[in-house]
Amino acid sequence: MKRFFTPFVLLLVFTGSLFAQVKLDSLLPVRGLCIAAPDKENLDRFVSFIDEELVSMNVNTLVLRIDYNYEFKSHPELRSENPLSKGDVKKMVKTCQQGGIRLIPQVNLLGHQSWYQRVGQLLIAYPEFNETPWVPVGEGSGDMKWPNEWGLYCLSYCPLHPEVHDVVFDVVDEILEVFEADAFHAGMDEVFYLGDEKCPRCSGRDKAELFAGEVNKIRNHLARRGTELWIWGDRMIDGKTTGIGEWAASMNNTHRSIDMIAKDVVINDWHYNRPDPTAILFAMKGFKVISCPYAQAEVAKAQVRMMVDLKKHATEITRDNYYGMMQTVWTSAGNFLDEYYGIKEPAGRRGNQVECFKVLFEEINKLKDDE
Repeated sequence: MKRFFTPFVLLLVFTGSLFAQVKLDSLLPVRGLCIAAPDKENLDRFVSFIDEELVSMNVNTLVLRIDYNYEFKSHPELRSENPLSKGDVKKMVKTCQQGGIRLIPQVNLLGHQSWYQRVGQLLIAYPEFNETPWVPVGEGSGDMKWPNEWGLYCLSYCPLHPEVHDVVFDVVDEILEVFEADAFHAGMDEVFYLGDEKCPRCSGRDKAELFAGEVNKIRNHLARRGTELWIWGDRMIDGKTTGIGEWAASMNNTHRSIDMIAKDVVINDWHYNRPDPTAILFAMKGFKVISCPYAQAEVAKAQVRMMVDLKKHATEITRDNYYGMMQTVWTSAGNFLDEYYGIKEPAGRRGNQVECFKVLFEEINKLKDDE
């Protein structure tokens, strides 16, 4: 038996769907995924993943950690091996635009200029920018692990070096142009090296002021072109007072920067082992805040409930500061796709990032039907 739907019934279906989407947009304006940009080998399957999976899941924001995996024209000396071309990036830009996904590139600034002794492109090309050049890295430094006698996790560039911003802002501007982006993610998490006592420029300076000064310098550069700045929020949380510790919060006195940073900077508040309720800290300080899980599905579910509840009970002034949720992925795009499609078993360090991602968006999409 054939079924015929009257225009009235079709209108009701359309109106109901539209209302559900408006409700979701109101509760969680940002529904994101943060992941490393794919290499050339995995580019096309990643583009298909955006089109076939992310759009249908109601993902509306994609933060791509590009760093130096791009064929820079302004600074070709910073290109990683076999970098993405402009044409490669435009494939992702086009697919995101067609799917209604906001695409935000990330280049790590200040911290994360190395992984232990594996130095990144910026400090390879410009070793004079290194905040701690006396720390042994690179060839001959051995297989360094954490903890170590040097306190080395990741190197930082010196924020007071007189030439560092001439280079990094060229990189930022070129990336923003090719990505056609209205926001930029500067990373800035886990900054352990800052204001080192041996640095001829930073020694003796307030670490909170140094951190806030660098955030605001980047923010001001972006503001001149109408671009929004996103950063991770861990350096703005007091790790000792909260008990959160030195990874998802600060133990080197940068937490006071929370009162020095421009309020239009968007904070990505990551907590992976517990749903620490620090979103309220940022929102009450006047920042838009996004809660970010990784590989624990139960933590992600709790963060969704927390974000919605905080927004529900917030004052009119702070309500819009509870900005949304963003899954973080800490493996290569190709490896994540293999895990997502069952080609290989998930091997997350703290759980299952694929399961967490799927559960997170199941919880998010349930909100459309909640009373």
